[in-house]
Amino acid sequence: MTRQTVLVIGASGFIGRRIVRQLAANQWARPIAASRRAAPDSCSESVATVRLDATNSQDLTRALADADAVISCVAGDAPDILDSGRALIEAAAQRSPPPRLVWLGSLAAYGSATGAVDERAPLLGDLGPYSAAKAAIDALAAQFPFITRLRPGIVYGPESPWWSDRIARLLVARRLGDLGGAGAGTCNLVHVEDVAAAAIRCLMLPAAGGEAFNLGSPSPPSWNEYFRLYAQALDSSPVRRVTRARLAFELRVAGPALKAAEKVFPRSQLLGSWPAVRPWLTTLCRHDIRMSVAKAEQLLGMRWRPLEAGLAQTAKWFLEGGRSS
Repeated sequence: MTRQTVLVIGASGFIGRRIVRQLAANQWARPIAASRRAAPDSCSESVATVRLDATNSQDLTRALADADAVISCVAGDAPDILDSGRALIEAAAQRSPPPRLVWLGSLAAYGSATGAVDERAPLLGDLGPYSAAKAAIDALAAQFPFITRLRPGIVYGPESPWWSDRIARLLVARRLGDLGGAGAGTCNLVHVEDVAAAAIRCLMLPAAGGEAFNLGSPSPPSWNEYFRLYAQALDSSPVRRVTRARLAFELRVAGPALKAAEKVFPRSQLLGSWPAVRPWLTTLCRHDIRMSVAKAEQLLGMRWRPLEAGLAQTAKWFLEGGRSS
């Protein structure tokens, strides 16, 4: 197969770094790491880099000129997702022929849907601005046959800011644990290396063009089970039983106070060890949505990293001093 030039937008982010590393180890591809920074920290000297504002159409048009394919894993808030998604699709559609494009969406696009959902389920996008933005760009991208849309669930693994770093801090501090009924929702976990592998396979398989794929565990645990297994890997068992009263204190008193303190002292190591429990996290922990991943298994040939192995690797990273920031 001819070596392909693959532009990775959002290359300095958690998922983008993994994609660049996997592409660099693949003789099929020549990655170009695009970021607002001149050179993402994760890049070796052999990886080409480019500074790129993903919301700037002119920047994107120049960056796309020599790319055979594009993987977009831009992180950020709802305005960033909307602006960067629209600008990228517009710039790619103007090229003839357009490059193969993989866009990383999210489970959040399904919004408040419950029960089992496959890729044909409606994108409700009704769980706030982030959910709405992911649903809007996913729906826009579906109109173009050269775009593949990925919908990963809870992406964990070494360097994951929330699901591996902050959750570990909360578990070790015993401020998070068994939430009872408040943690009975489904935790659609997927390892970051599996997400990166899926993105690359989409570029290598012509049949993936124009398709959407859920990415997650075929047998996802509950959030309570995730916390228990992760705490066990962190040598912080047994997990604490978090009562309703304790959870209410975290959300109404401790959380807002810590969040306010983080704004005043953003570089405080002490505050970094005590992240706030956010209301959106407890909403997720109650949400009973289970993504079907059969399509990714059948068409992309995905085989998922076992949860116990993934958590052991992640806990090792954390206990050895790993931090996402």
